[in-house]
Amino acid sequence: MNVLYCGDKNIEDGLVISVLSLLKHTAEPLHIFVMTMDLVLKTGRIRPVSQETIGYLDNLLKKQNEGNSAVRIDATELFRAAPPLANMETRFTPCCMLRLYADLIPDMPDRILYLDNDVVCRKGFEGFYHQEMSDFELAGVPDYYGKWFFRKNLFHMDYINSGVLLLNLARIRETGLFAQCRALCSEKKMFMPDQSAINKLAAQKKLCCRIYNEQRRLHEKTVFQHFTTSFRFFPWVHTLTVKPWQIKQVHEKLKLHEYDDILQEYTAVMAELKG
Repeated sequence: MNVLYCGDKNIEDGLVISVLSLLKHTAEPLHIFVMTMDLVLKTGRIRPVSQETIGYLDNLLKKQNEGNSAVRIDATELFRAAPPLANMETRFTPCCMLRLYADLIPDMPDRILYLDNDVVCRKGFEGFYHQEMSDFELAGVPDYYGKWFFRKNLFHMDYINSGVLLLNLARIRETGLFAQCRALCSEKKMFMPDQSAINKLAAQKKLCCRIYNEQRRLHEKTVFQHFTTSFRFFPWVHTLTVKPWQIKQVHEKLKLHEYDDILQEYTAVMAELKG
């Protein structure tokens, strides 16, 4: 199974946790692709995911299965050649848009599962990964909040969350979807630019069950839990953002111990990497 992550050095904690969770729940070969870049902007420098981290993950993956792998893809020049000009200084970092360049990577497989670094796997995901995709560019789950506010059709909740996407890159290359998304991000400033562009332009979108991108609370059938910002209404209306690597907050604010074994392993991995 092919899995894609995108981002700068700041995703490393989440990347390790997410990969460890995948390893726990599949015996199929795992091929991890990490798109990153090294870029100096007005707002500061974007530092890439380190090769040391990728090398460590590659060794860790191969201990379970010699057929597993982790590779780093430097997308700096691709990004420089066609930057999302209108969205370079939004609160969403340019690295969020790296997935829109995946179709330009020559050796990128035709089918690949994109995951945000704050997505943790809880159960086997073979059913989601191997679903029929011939007629679709991508498959995803409706956004928990956005489906109410950003849908194009009043009676059809088709606005998807882009944190978990099964990509049919062969089809995307045929339709030019990501090329269109890159052009739109260059021309028009948007809220959550990459997600907005995908939802606006994808003509062949497959909607999947909530269990494959649970953005609110853990449920018995949850396969992927996405640690997004959510609203809470007690004892007052407020937003709550807790990421998987914030272990104390995961325990105290979310009252969640579901991933303690993975978080314990993550702690050991990061201590070794930083030691």
